[in-house]
Amino acid sequence: MELRQLEYFVAVAEECSFSRGAARAHVVQSAVSTAVAKLERELDIQLLDRARYRISLTPAGAAFLTEARSTLAAVRRAKDSVSPYREQLSGSVDLGTLLSSGPLDLPTALGRFHTQYPLVSIRLHQSVAGTAGHLAAIADGSLDLALVAATTAPPQVTLRPIAREPMVLLCRPDHRLGGRSQIHVADLAEETVVRFAAGWGSRRQTDDAFAVAGIAPDTPYEVADYDTAAGLVRNRLGITLIPATPAGHYPDLRALPIVPTITWTLALATAAQPPVSPAAMAMADTLLEACQFPRSPRDLASQGRDT
Repeated sequence: MELRQLEYFVAVAEECSFSRGAARAHVVQSAVSTAVAKLERELDIQLLDRARYRISLTPAGAAFLTEARSTLAAVRRAKDSVSPYREQLSGSVDLGTLLSSGPLDLPTALGRFHTQYPLVSIRLHQSVAGTAGHLAAIADGSLDLALVAATTAPPQVTLRPIAREPMVLLCRPDHRLGGRSQIHVADLAEETVVRFAAGWGSRRQTDDAFAVAGIAPDTPYEVADYDTAAGLVRNRLGITLIPATPAGHYPDLRALPIVPTITWTLALATAAQPPVSPAAMAMADTLLEACQFPRSPRDLASQGRDT
């Protein structure tokens, strides 16, 4: 069994596709298919169900995926453990990102990091499950760091807040609420609300706000990106609640303050145990400094969860 086989299997399993898995691994699809088939022969068991339109895991494959992720994470940590003894920091960091990083300018932070540590490889990952998916990936070791919209996490995960900003109501200027200076959550009881996928931090926060207000707006539209949400709002199909920074990307729509305030929190997630690698710690430094967070992130490995 080779590490390359594990890497290809994990890529295919997480992407639910041989073609997308091959693209993620930067190899041709035939190489990935051959490696996974060889792995199944060596294990003498089927890991992937290829009978359906969408590749899925067999029960054995699901169990193997957990161990494969742990093995690859252990290999990364082993490689990174010698980094402090090299003249220049090197290694790799798997970083989970969100659709929006709020006030954090992620591309600029990554560019600054690459200039300072050119030998460190940064791999970015987005999850269709949003914050929930990233927290699970941190817990199982398949990600080193992740930007998440959360204030609580599983015991295996440590959170460090990076930035906070209010969520706003996005609507058309001619909407019945468009002329208001602010909106009370209770005002949305009769509205059609475009909401985001389960697992998104903003989805959880809006659902909680509606529950506290005792309202249940109509929510027929569920989307996975801000542009689609804004498009539905623009075409009179509803209103939506999003963080203030991405709301500024749609100047033709009204962004109205909400009372009581719904605060969107961007946090940096890392595994509580084992400690993050030197390369991941340096990446954490860069991200926290990009938002001018007041304290040093060097306590990431030992700090308790933010609640």
